[in-house]
Amino acid sequence: MSFDLVVHAHSALIDGVFRPAWIGVRDGRIAEISNVALDSPLEETLVTLAEDEVLLPGIVDTHVHVNEPGRTEWEGFASATRAAVAGGVTTIIDMPLNSIPATTTVEALAIKRAVAHVQIDTGFWGGAVPENLGSLAPLHAAGVFGFKAFLTPSGVDEFGHLDAEQLELALDEIAALDSVLIVHAEDPTVLDANTNAGGRSYHAFVESRPDEAEVTAIERVIAGVRRTGARAHIVHLSSAAALPALRAARAEGLPITVETCPHYLTIAEEQIPDGATQFKCCPPIRDDANRAQLWQALLEGDIDIIVTDHSPSTVELKAAGDGDFAVAWGGIAGLQVGLAAVWTEAASRGIPLARVVQWMSRGPADFVGLKQKGRIAVGADADLAVFAPDERFIVHADELLHKNPVTAYDGRELRGVVRRVWVRGAAPGAGLHLRPE
Repeated sequence: MSFDLVVHAHSALIDGVFRPAWIGVRDGRIAEISNVALDSPLEETLVTLAEDEVLLPGIVDTHVHVNEPGRTEWEGFASATRAAVAGGVTTIIDMPLNSIPATTTVEALAIKRAVAHVQIDTGFWGGAVPENLGSLAPLHAAGVFGFKAFLTPSGVDEFGHLDAEQLELALDEIAALDSVLIVHAEDPTVLDANTNAGGRSYHAFVESRPDEAEVTAIERVIAGVRRTGARAHIVHLSSAAALPALRAARAEGLPITVETCPHYLTIAEEQIPDGATQFKCCPPIRDDANRAQLWQALLEGDIDIIVTDHSPSTVELKAAGDGDFAVAWGGIAGLQVGLAAVWTEAASRGIPLARVVQWMSRGPADFVGLKQKGRIAVGADADLAVFAPDERFIVHADELLHKNPVTAYDGRELRGVVRRVWVRGAAPGAGLHLRPE
């Protein structure tokens, strides 16, 4: 039988191992993987990778803030998915904020889907906020992948945070739906107790959001999961101080998963100049010793996945306050360079590319139940990326495809260039709106 596309790779990542392979694609899915040549009816449907290229499953990023509608000047689906393609990302799951309306009702989800013209496959998280507790079921039935909640103010008025009692109510409801609550875990009481005058000092900003804020909030989530049996996921873990509690909870068998982000793994507090608010995010980038512990937690399985938490804004918002960290908007724009940034740091630590792809592709796909994504396997979607792992480049913010030319990676030399991407066996451009399988 003929194929719509045949990719011949001298090195393809299959079942966690790089090996030569011929990949035959039919009707958007991988139909055959062979050690010998597969027939291709037309010359243009046969692609042979160069010697310096490897074939990867497309990256799956389950933590992306697209912000459309309502704040499309920060980032829209057109710019976000174009940047994703350039970074080897073939699937994203969009966060329920900072769009207006936030994705907290069925009606808001419908509005978002109507404007989400995407180049790659895209799914949507719902939000759990004080106003919709007790009525999450319709949004769940409409096809969101789970529910995002903040335990501290989110930074936008239309997405309120849950207090301790509301967190318990949300977990009860999530358990009944057999869904998952993904949690921004910082404790507001701890943050209030450590509020300072702000200013240009990055260290003062870190002190205003101490490890204790994450530890206390995560312990509260763990207690709620233990009581309800609900699934919970800790987003953008920054503090290694929370790892002992998470490790114990998982050893206990509690259904808790954990992610961290490229910026926590590739940048350290010691490298951030005062006034450099392009590095501001919450929770903050911490010191180098903390970074090393996050890497060790990944290697030991205490952190499950790496996702970007791509959270862009306009240059004006990132620079507001003339370098005052208390005033500038918090969030790192990194969707296009996430894979390269993590691979650069991993390679310097002797960690193989196969592990990086597991954390950034198959792991996130499995987390959200997209078993046809994140792998090169017969029957899987033909979401593929051609990657040159040894080619180096300098990041220039104004050359990235993100909506706004501001990123914490500006000026950094990274290793690994994405040269071509297929989404379901075709050039990106006609992405699907995904629902849980």
